[in-house]
Amino acid sequence: MSGGDEPSDLGEGTRLTRAGRRPEWTGRVVNTPVWRGSTHLHASDSERKKAGPKDEDGQFFYGRRGAPTQWSLAEALTQIEPGAGGTVLYPSGVAAIAGCLLAVLSPGDRLLMADNAYDPSRSMATGLLARMGVETRFFDPLDLAAYADLVTEVRPQAVWLESPGSLTMEVCDVPELARVAREHGAVSLIDNTWASPLGFPALERGCDIAMMSLSKHVGGHSDVMMGSASAREPLYRTLRRTAQQLGQVVSPDDAALAARGLRTMKVRLEASTKSAARIAAWLADQPQVERVLCPLLP
Repeated sequence: MSGGDEPSDLGEGTRLTRAGRRPEWTGRVVNTPVWRGSTHLHASDSERKKAGPKDEDGQFFYGRRGAPTQWSLAEALTQIEPGAGGTVLYPSGVAAIAGCLLAVLSPGDRLLMADNAYDPSRSMATGLLARMGVETRFFDPLDLAAYADLVTEVRPQAVWLESPGSLTMEVCDVPELARVAREHGAVSLIDNTWASPLGFPALERGCDIAMMSLSKHVGGHSDVMMGSASAREPLYRTLRRTAQQLGQVVSPDDAALAARGLRTMKVRLEASTKSAARIAAWLADQPQVERVLCPLLP
């Protein structure tokens, strides 16, 4: 879903509160209601035919394309990701990973993946993508010189990044990694679940596609499974077309839960960051702890 117009000088908290709230979607209530429905009705057959071929979000056509509940959430995520042309929703974070990789890779292509990536991402590369004929090479994202040499050697079609690393918490020089990929014609993708756009605006820092598991910071209440991918144009159109061809869709009820969580994401993220820093510092002082993996520590 492409983003609507919002003033550029709004603070993060205000943007999260206002994002995705079009009057035509909300009516006279604050949040977009839950629109449930598989079949959409049209005033005439000509209206239906006009909606179909255009294949645009924001138009009623069929339930798989979504309705205002899903459109509102996707637009809100686009508005908080500077540089995004639009956002695609997926039924889980892993579905978002698969959707992104399948959208940009074809049989015979080559993928470079940071070796600190989330295990399901690695499994997808060595399993599903390998069966498709996609070759994956893993690399150390902290060794920039070796990475640059590898990109020159392999000439990948895509580079998959993650920072902080999924379990090992390395913080990488993402702008430099993305720059090298771009110079060699590769699409740079990042799993930005840990940092989120509030901690790291990935597209603004050079990445082409930023995906998240919305089950984490955005959902925030351990009661929704969902993923998203925000991308520059025209990659957003590629992501959306692939998701529609794969039948990827999220329920309006889940979209409403994720949108609810988005409104309080800033204050929750600030509070959890402070708590994590205190816990990590305490653990670092314990004699039975050898090492604490936390980017918040000096």
